[in-house]
Amino acid sequence: MECENRAQLVNRQVHDLKYSSLQLRFTRIGVHLKTLQLKNFKNYSELNLEFPARITFLLGLNGTGKTNLLDAIYYLSATKSFSNLTDSQIIRHGEDNFFIRGMFDHSGNRSEVFGQLQSGRKKIFRVDSKDYERISDHIGKYPVVLISPLDVDLVKESSEARRKFFDQVIAQLDHAYLEKLLEYHHTLKQRNALLKLFAEKNYTDLEMIELYDQQLIRTGQLIYKKRKTFATEFLPVFNTSYHQLVNRPEMASLTYTSEVESINYEDGLKRSWKKDLALQRTTFGVHRDDYMFGFAHGDLKRLGSQGQQKSFLVAIKLAQANIIRSHLGFSPILLFDDIFDKLDDTRITRLLKIISADSYGQVLITDAGPERTLALVKELGILCDVLRVDNGSIHTKAFD
Repeated sequence: MECENRAQLVNRQVHDLKYSSLQLRFTRIGVHLKTLQLKNFKNYSELNLEFPARITFLLGLNGTGKTNLLDAIYYLSATKSFSNLTDSQIIRHGEDNFFIRGMFDHSGNRSEVFGQLQSGRKKIFRVDSKDYERISDHIGKYPVVLISPLDVDLVKESSEARRKFFDQVIAQLDHAYLEKLLEYHHTLKQRNALLKLFAEKNYTDLEMIELYDQQLIRTGQLIYKKRKTFATEFLPVFNTSYHQLVNRPEMASLTYTSEVESINYEDGLKRSWKKDLALQRTTFGVHRDDYMFGFAHGDLKRLGSQGQQKSFLVAIKLAQANIIRSHLGFSPILLFDDIFDKLDDTRITRLLKIISADSYGQVLITDAGPERTLALVKELGILCDVLRVDNGSIHTKAFD
């Protein structure tokens, strides 16, 4: 009887939402995904879905496909999965191909983005039936900001995760930066391979190393300057987002660190030569940069609680969305996966109020607790769609 009453309550909440607020259309300036079509994408055999509202809640039990749906949207923007899977691993078990198609509305202009992979063949990625010569040219055209449980790696893991995140943010805003970054890592890979060859053959060729060094210096200095400039711009935006979320004067810090700051790039490479040869890898350069996170009590990684770390990371992503909007003139799509975990009710409420504001664009939020979510949505009067995700299927009907 208790379960039945709970189900009736949830059903009634969905019913109220559907008729009081479901029909809000997307009117703010931003990228809006209107339709999504999937075939053999992870646990989705086939899916055709519309997103008429600005805010969509995807509710259902864990393991039913909520995260996979957000990953599909992320794929349309970034041309890859956010879960670090290879393209071949995305293909539904037992199949040999997948495709994904999305119709985006950007300030009244519609574009179709299409991606496909057939086992043993090159990935296809196109916009409006036109293939890209380089898939990297797609980055930044339909920006998204993702918040997921995997973000904890930004706090707990090595500097690589933090560099990768900020590089992705900058690359969405500056395609020239992306080109320099790709060039730098290509040169770095070649230099490291040469160091390993020297170790194996027991000889060295300083002139050949010097050629790679000059390339690293040229691109590395540009990368360093861009990262430093961006960090200076990002910090006050981040602090604003953080204070909005925690609603108290708790200080937070985000500091960009680079050994290039104190040592001339060329000198740094020369000084590290013997160490490089011994370790068979390049030990000086911007590929070793880091971003240090701190809050009122000290280092976030060592001293921050799970809730404080989650609040910090959410604020970083909100700042990312605001930076993108200030640079590109329109809002990115926000993807919130299991966003309410580790946040107390006060900060959940505050976050929902923030993203419901006119300054934010399309938002998709997953949650495994429909009762809590629907109660908050109704209490705050949020205009939205509510969809039920169930084992690779999407339903608009009420919860059972």
